[in-house]
Amino acid sequence: MFLRKPLMLTACLLALSSPVWASPAPTYDFGQPAPAANATRSVEVVMRDMSFTPKAIDIKAGETVRFVLVNKGQLLHEFNLGDAAMHARHQQEMLKMQQSGMLTPTGIKGMDHGSMAGMDHGMMKHDDPNSVLVEPGKTAELTWTFTKATNLEFACNIPGHYQAGMVGKLTVSQ
Repeated sequence: MFLRKPLMLTACLLALSSPVWASPAPTYDFGQPAPAANATRSVEVVMRDMSFTPKAIDIKAGETVRFVLVNKGQLLHEFNLGDAAMHARHQQEMLKMQQSGMLTPTGIKGMDHGSMAGMDHGMMKHDDPNSVLVEPGKTAELTWTFTKATNLEFACNIPGHYQAGMVGKLTVSQ
């Protein structure tokens, strides 16, 4: 008994003094986030319930674009840059967030970790640099530098929104 407390104290001190390695930031082969001050142009995207205006955006490789996202709908919406496969994966994450109660029809709320026993808490966040959630009546921004020619989509991956047509075409040309 006498040695148990000093050993536990030593183990705790070693754990606290060990380096903590952050997980690497996600990378995207089509570009990276950028400061708004670096934008060469701005594109306003209006979000309504189950639609984007415009439906297509053309960009040049090397261009830094500041997307101004205006939610004129009654529901929470997402603006997410990626290809169809990435959107399919993200939709599964968003479904888990909705099922956990983190996503509501009109917003995002803090997590009650006690009610999520058995769930992977590491996935319960929405902080990807290629994505932003916009509540009804709000405006947000996302600035991105596109590094190569490719065909992408901008989409809302809240469950059911993509399937209802809330997706647009983003073409990056040379």
